Amino acid sequence: MSNLTLYTNPMSRGRIARWMLEEIGAAYETIVLDYGTTMKDQTYLAINPMGKVPAVVHDGAVITENAAICAYLADAFPAAGLAPPPSGPGRAPYYRWLFYTSGPYEAAVTNKTFNFVLPPGREISVGYGSFGAVMYTLEQTLLAAPYLAGDGFSAADLYLAAQLNFGLLFGTIEKRPAFVDYVARQIARPAYLRATALDDALMPKTG
Repeated sequence: MSNLTLYTNPMSRGRIARWMLEEIGAAYETIVLDYGTTMKDQTYLAINPMGKVPAVVHDGAVITENAAICAYLADAFPAAGLAPPPSGPGRAPYYRWLFYTSGPYEAAVTNKTFNFVLPPGREISVGYGSFGAVMYTLEQTLLAAPYLAGDGFSAADLYLAAQLNFGLLFGTIEKRPAFVDYVARQIARPAYLRATALDDALMPKTG
């Protein structure tokens, strides 16, 4: 039995964790959970009381939340080269964009998707300021360099590309050329293609 387990559902953000696992190249077990049944069962709630996926268990340690999963796996499997050296110049932007994506980006997109409108002049009251500021900041960053943290692909690129890809597919963000080009380059990676094929094979059959 593998010492690395992914709890997921193919119609969830578990696809991000799957991509990360394929990038590190380690053997792992997949346990697929269903919404409303096994995801809410006491067995799984003992792993993640939130009753949602993904969750990764590595040597008995539980990691939830995709940004944390990406950061943890990058450090736990350094041979994959998915995190800049701790003392190198890429480490600061690596942390910055991992948490920017999980914080301001996701909050801004979620609020826009559900039409949560701030009263005029109250942008200072929320962590992301405004949806426009978040999108502009990302756009300028992606126009400046091909990767977020140094000269190569990292877990920060994986996490941002996955989130932007969801946004482009579901129409929750604009199809700005900088976003489209950045996502296209990242999802051409072999690990993404493997992960997508694995999850697509688990999708419910229709017809």
